[in-house]
Amino acid sequence: MKKFAIYILTIAMVLSIACTSFACSSETETAPTPTATPGGNVLPKESRVQLATTTSLYDTGLWSLLEPMYEEEYGVELDILYAGSGIAFEYGRNCDIDVLTIHSPADEATFIADGYGVERIPFAYNHFVIVGPADDPAGIAGMSPEEAFATLAEQQSSPFISRGDNSGTHSKEKAIWAAAGYNYSDITSSGAWYVSAGKGMAPTLLHAGEVGGYTLSDIGTFLANQGDLVSLVDSGSIMLNVYSVIEISPTACTNTDAAHAANMVEFLTSDEVQDLIDNYGAAQYGQSLFSACFGNEPTE
Repeated sequence: MKKFAIYILTIAMVLSIACTSFACSSETETAPTPTATPGGNVLPKESRVQLATTTSLYDTGLWSLLEPMYEEEYGVELDILYAGSGIAFEYGRNCDIDVLTIHSPADEATFIADGYGVERIPFAYNHFVIVGPADDPAGIAGMSPEEAFATLAEQQSSPFISRGDNSGTHSKEKAIWAAAGYNYSDITSSGAWYVSAGKGMAPTLLHAGEVGGYTLSDIGTFLANQGDLVSLVDSGSIMLNVYSVIEISPTACTNTDAAHAANMVEFLTSDEVQDLIDNYGAAQYGQSLFSACFGNEPTE
């Protein structure tokens, strides 16, 4: 019995020390539901905002500049998922994000009509360019976009590297093929000269440079990642590239943080950020990578 009493006393002392160390309580506390982030950190949902963005806004470094500004101004952590527009839209349809920055107007209209987005708000633009080797073996320099694509398809001697990822740039490429009078499925099956890379814009530019090929790029990502490539075709109304911010609908996605999404719209359309966008990259590249356009969406 004496040994048993000592055993019980020892257990009681251990429990007492454990409760002192870990603040035992008779009340049960409910922890906030955590949200895992790509970086592995876990914080309450209310302290984070999830944004999906097209790769061109990310690969140019613009979001590296804007992210800390937004976080400081609104006191939240910003999680940025960058992908081609097709994947970014899927993030929205799956209710994985709060807000979207994108550049595929026709798909944006469908996304909103389907009830997933609140409103399309243009905030920046630039233009697409057809780029290729400096010696331009296909001879497309100075042509219209449609003429350039037709020449590449007829010759089939120079590689064309397509994003092939359902991005906004890939959608624009399809539109140019259609405007040039081609069925896109015929182009994709026409030979080894046409390469569907399935990559983001920066890797696609690198691929084109490595094989001496041509590709379609937004001017911003091209200037930031041009390597040995040069811009050969840079005019034509079809080359307009407008970026919009879209809040995810709280009706379709009841878990979305509408307040944070509205803050992002306010942030991107503010005078300070619009001025920053208007001048971004000018000192380094000799021209701005984007132009601000809130309240004045260009048509050509």
